Amino acid sequence: MSYKNIIKTIPEPQIQSTNNVFHDLMSCILEQQIHYRSTKKIFQKMLNAASLEILTPENFAQFEEKAFQNTNFSMTKYETIERTIDFFNENNINWQELKDEEIVQNLSSIKGIGKWTIDMILLYTLERPNVFPFDDFHLKNIMVKLYGLAPNVKLKAQMVNVSNAWGEHKSLATKYLLAYKKIL
Repeated sequence: MSYKNIIKTIPEPQIQSTNNVFHDLMSCILEQQIHYRSTKKIFQKMLNAASLEILTPENFAQFEEKAFQNTNFSMTKYETIERTIDFFNENNINWQELKDEEIVQNLSSIKGIGKWTIDMILLYTLERPNVFPFDDFHLKNIMVKLYGLAPNVKLKAQMVNVSNAWGEHKSLATKYLLAYKKIL
């Protein structure tokens, strides 16, 4: 089944972006998942505990004080959080004005922020049209099932080959595939 057939099967995935890179980065760091796709809602529970809707560098101290009480994060996670806060305190960036490559360059300069996280920010937060997160575990699994890809033979290359047929609509196709996963 192709994503074009999936389009006929399910409604277009509707995601209300926060347009807030800091908030969504923290979601990825703290929950190891971007909150748009989370089923555990850990990040949302933490926000609720701190009485916050949107996390910013300015209200992070309140968030940390109220939401970190019963958490047991690794030192690596704490270090990534600190580096992220430092980056945002030192850089005032209008993310919407940057090209995808510039966003990748900026975010990858924060130690602990990897390709998958950056892809999630491009896809969900900044709603860029041509993002294909081939490192995404769920996307790999669904593409193996739907397209009959061989999981142990250059899977990334197979996935990229399939995604090339999507043209400049890779983000939309990806969102449909991930939404379709819920009904498999």
